[in-house]
Amino acid sequence: MKVIIVGVTGGVGVRVARGLTARGHQVTGMVRRSGQASSLEREGIAAVVGDVATDAVETLANFIRGHDIVLFTAGAGGRDGPEATVAVDGDGPAKVVAAMKIAGVNRFYLVSVFPEAWRERRMDEDFEQYMVEKKKAETQITLTDLDWIILRPSALINEPGVGTVDLGLAKVHEEIRRDDVADTLIALMERPEIRRSILEVTGGETPIADAVTALMSSGKAS
Repeated sequence: MKVIIVGVTGGVGVRVARGLTARGHQVTGMVRRSGQASSLEREGIAAVVGDVATDAVETLANFIRGHDIVLFTAGAGGRDGPEATVAVDGDGPAKVVAAMKIAGVNRFYLVSVFPEAWRERRMDEDFEQYMVEKKKAETQITLTDLDWIILRPSALINEPGVGTVDLGLAKVHEEIRRDDVADTLIALMERPEIRRSILEVTGGETPIADAVTALMSSGKAS
C-alpha cells in the first residue's frame, strides 16, 4: 500500500507511519516544516511540506496523487484558537476529500473522537468547539461516495501498546494506548473490504487482528 498521512507528526500519526513502514508499505507524511521532513526521511518515511489549513485543494491533490490511502489524523484540538480548530478539525477532512477526488484516490481514514469524551470534566469553550468541529467533519465524510472509515479512539495514553482492544460500533469511553490505536488503523487498512463505517475503539482484551476480523461477521464489510 501507498499511504499518505495528514498529521504524521502527531502521537498516532507517527506510530502509524512507523508501523506501516516496518510492514513494507510506502508512507508519505505531510508536515508543515522542512525540519520535520528531514526527521521523517531519516526513518525511511517520505515527506511533503504542506498545510491542510492554508494550501489550495489542487496543491493537496498533487501531494495525494499516486497513493492508495489517505489517513487524516491531524488536529488543532482547540490549542491554537478557534480559527485553527475550524480550519483543521472541521474543514480539513472535507478539503482533503475534495483533493482526493481530483487525485483519483478513494480510500480515506479519519481519526476522530468519542462524542462523550471527557464530558465529566466540564471542558472549556475551546474543547467544546473542537467537539463540534469533529462532528461536522464526520457528517461531511459520511455523505461522500468514498470508501471511508471513521475511527473514534477513547482517551489516548502513551504507555506501550498491549496489542488488544475493544472495537466496534459503540463502546464505553475509557482509555487506549496510542500504539494500539495505530495498530488498529493499520489492521483496518489491510482489510479494504471493511469500509463506510464509524467505529469506536478503547482498551480491551481482544487481539487487534481478531477484533478487526470480527467486523467481517458483523456486516461491516462489503
